[in-house]
Amino acid sequence: MPGSAPSLALIDEAESRLARCAPLLAALFPELAAAGGHIESRLMDAKPLHLALDAGEASGNWYLKRDDELPVAGSIKARGGFHEVLAIAESIALEHGLLHDASADRRVLATPQARTLFGQYAVTVGSTGNLGMSIGVMAAALGFDAVVHMSADAKEWKKDRLRQRGVRVVEHAGDYAEAVAAGRAQALAAPRNHFVDDERSELLFFGYAAAARGLAAQLTEAGRVVDADHPLFVYIPCGVGGAPGGISHGLKALFGPHVHCFFAEPVASPCVLVQLASGSDTPVSVYDLGLDNRTEADGLAVGQASELVTALMGPQLGGVFTVSDDELYLNLLALKDILGVEVEPSAAAGVSGPRWLLGSAAGRSYTQGIEMSQATHVIWTTGGSLVPSDALRGFQEHAGQFCLRRAAT
Repeated sequence: MPGSAPSLALIDEAESRLARCAPLLAALFPELAAAGGHIESRLMDAKPLHLALDAGEASGNWYLKRDDELPVAGSIKARGGFHEVLAIAESIALEHGLLHDASADRRVLATPQARTLFGQYAVTVGSTGNLGMSIGVMAAALGFDAVVHMSADAKEWKKDRLRQRGVRVVEHAGDYAEAVAAGRAQALAAPRNHFVDDERSELLFFGYAAAARGLAAQLTEAGRVVDADHPLFVYIPCGVGGAPGGISHGLKALFGPHVHCFFAEPVASPCVLVQLASGSDTPVSVYDLGLDNRTEADGLAVGQASELVTALMGPQLGGVFTVSDDELYLNLLALKDILGVEVEPSAAAGVSGPRWLLGSAAGRSYTQGIEMSQATHVIWTTGGSLVPSDALRGFQEHAGQFCLRRAAT
């Protein structure tokens, strides 16, 4: 792993892998055929949200980066998760002579011969849900024995969807960290079993970082310049830190000091904030501060941050802000009512970012000396399109009831 300076070379390598595997992905998943197998989400103009939630237009232009719409996996985790499984498959295929060189057509990895080969291997991951969906679905599609270790309180619909895709789901009492530890131990004890380590994986990290150039191209298409007079602010929901860390790393490699990335964490689970604020080189958990790590944002319910990510983010990250569960639901309802966008609670965390940056003492202190009138604000919506409709309605009803209770007090 490189030092704190962003590495374009490793990001380029991840982009190249995803590009050469795009025809394979299109062949495996009909949902990706129209995009030619490329993993990309749209950049949506969020001016109505801006006008509804902000006092004026002096703060720049708002957009949503719609990773909640990513096909197949339905979340931001498709980026890193697909990349790592594809890297594993390429490595095994090259070792066994199924692929002969870097330029070979990757669609050979979807042949019966490849499935027979991959069936001799397992791909294992510990997850609260969305990473497991990404890894499990991709690995099962190629013929691997796909195993996802999850905490027992993870959403049932996610477990059901994984099982429907041929993934083995192993449930554990306890939280995310315990499920990851159990999955790691079982994988390491078995032959031909690759464990996808959300806390330490460079393959995941640079798969996420590959999103940066796609966003840069979309900003250019939208007429948004990124430079000293036109800064870019990006707000990304954060669990263990891999996805937001990778994306931030990629954006810093492209835009340097002109991009400012912020992580959004639940008030009960601010694991990256805790680690960075501690100033310690040893792991610090939210439990060490007496927090309970209980939040409706199940994808963000992580007690201890990735050491790989926090080591890199110190000099790269603009900051971290926290969001209460009530605020998550209000954000979720605002997205639905104002933009017609339906997401899960964790994916709505970033909506609070621009208001926090522009309205809080800490945010105003950070932006002092930065030209904000021509700023671009990108709110990353990270998951939701695969959530069952009744669950989405439940989220929205919960938010509506909270609004009524607050209005009555």
